[in-house]
Amino acid sequence: MDIVIMVAQLILGLTILVGLHELGHMLTAKWFGMRVEKYAIGFPPKVLSKKIGETEYMLGLIPLGGFVKISGMVDESMDTEALKEEPKPWEFRAKPAWQRLIVMMGGIIVNVITGIVIYIALTYNYGENYLPAKEVKYGIAPNEIGKEIGFQTGDKVVAINGRPIDKFEDVYSINDLLETGAYYTIEREGQQVKLPVPVDLMDKLADKEERMLFVQPRTVFTVGQVMAGSNAADAGLQAGDYILSVNGQPTRFFDEVVQTLGENSGKKVSMQVERGEKVLDLNVQVDEDGTIGFIANRLLNYATRDYSLTEAIPAGTEQAFGVITANLKGFGKIFRGEVSASKSVSGPIGIAQVFGDTFSWYKFWSITAMLSMVLAFMNFLPIPALDGGHVLFLTYEMISGRKPSDNFLENAQKVGMVLLFGLMAFAIFNDVFKLIF
Repeated sequence: MDIVIMVAQLILGLTILVGLHELGHMLTAKWFGMRVEKYAIGFPPKVLSKKIGETEYMLGLIPLGGFVKISGMVDESMDTEALKEEPKPWEFRAKPAWQRLIVMMGGIIVNVITGIVIYIALTYNYGENYLPAKEVKYGIAPNEIGKEIGFQTGDKVVAINGRPIDKFEDVYSINDLLETGAYYTIEREGQQVKLPVPVDLMDKLADKEERMLFVQPRTVFTVGQVMAGSNAADAGLQAGDYILSVNGQPTRFFDEVVQTLGENSGKKVSMQVERGEKVLDLNVQVDEDGTIGFIANRLLNYATRDYSLTEAIPAGTEQAFGVITANLKGFGKIFRGEVSASKSVSGPIGIAQVFGDTFSWYKFWSITAMLSMVLAFMNFLPIPALDGGHVLFLTYEMISGRKPSDNFLENAQKVGMVLLFGLMAFAIFNDVFKLIF
């Protein structure tokens, strides 16, 4: 069932985004009087098809893309027979370069608008739930990656790249972490210390067990939910209990409980808990993974900010273009060899895992908005067979006044298709490799 939920979200998200992207091409083409032969969501084999006017509307079985077939255009269909004849007035090639440019930009523009609208709607409807930095009174607790960066238990994060942190979530800001020369400013024992962000941090964060968990707020806690049938339940631990010590080690903070249990994995430990006005002694068997089966209720005071529509518009727009900025910085790190492409590129399996095996509308639309901006960015890359490749050639034509030959465009399209199929194969293989290993 978990896999079904993942796949269903992936298909629904891609269908929406691809459908809107191709709609952008089709509507602009029809607007300029071009004949649109086919509008397809998904790739063949054909599932559903209906012809309305001059256009066949098709739903394909393979939901990993889509296309619009415009008369007189060299595209992924590689149907070049009609190009041997003189251009007809309704063909793509017969129209002015500026009109063809708008048609090729149509899908990208629609994806950008879609991403912005979704982010604005989410910001307006849900507001923002965040942890104020001032509420992290006891500093942070780093995991292994956090310790490699240089964090120590109890450090207080003051700033990132010189900018003060108002929300604790800013510690994980992708845009800040991807900046060249990124660094944290922390307060340790009354002094401020700078911690450089390792250039390979994003590679380490790509590991699904470690993603974005390199530091967490250090917090006092009570026992929240106790899992039925767990070692904690068998020992008598109850929701609302306050764990005073494990094996005689004081455990005021949750990270101290995690550390002590981890050091005693597979063993039985003594645990002293406070329940109301009583102090109880329990004996608990620790699992091999260092857990006993309860969820901590961390005593942190989160804040909520509501946005009016006029406030949500700039906030949502900034969030949308932040995705583009992060992609630009990420590509820069890949080209400089600071980040591994194999850990940065994901295919359909990786995207499905991002959606996750549980469903919520907020998470679904958040991921869909992000993917819409990513799709716009990727399609704008100047690679033949992508919209950006067509934009590159059309820009050349408008500047030079010379149109590339149909033979050149056909060969460029073939090269682009090889590159795209190679990239797709790499992404899928990479997903499978990460899933297995």
